[in-house]
Amino acid sequence: MKQQPFSIKERVKSFAYAIDGLKVLLQEEHNARIHLCSGIVVILIGLLFRISIIEWLFIVGSTGAVISMEALNSAVENIADFISPDHHELIKKIKDLAAAAVLVSAVTAFIIGSIVFLPKIINLVTTLI
Repeated sequence: MKQQPFSIKERVKSFAYAIDGLKVLLQEEHNARIHLCSGIVVILIGLLFRISIIEWLFIVGSTGAVISMEALNSAVENIADFISPDHHELIKKIKDLAAAAVLVSAVTAFIIGSIVFLPKIINLVTTLI
């Protein structure tokens, strides 16, 4: 298969496909909406506490990782359901592994958020008392 020459029009189309995927993710996946809302709350808290650039890198990176894992999990679940609409133990195992990736990224993001924000929250509370 011959490789096509670079085309800005095709690159723009690829972004449109990705945006379509985000729309599907947020319309169809409840957990993705929860993760997005959590990410927005964390970003607002980060603005409130004026976190450092390094802290922003960890917060944004972990938030992006969770939403990315949720998208991959949804893709795996959709392809698995397409391949095998009936219950199958191997399909269940594949779906469980994909869900585990989301869980690991979410727990990691929670730990990162705790490391970044707990000292600031404790400091704020002790200052108010």
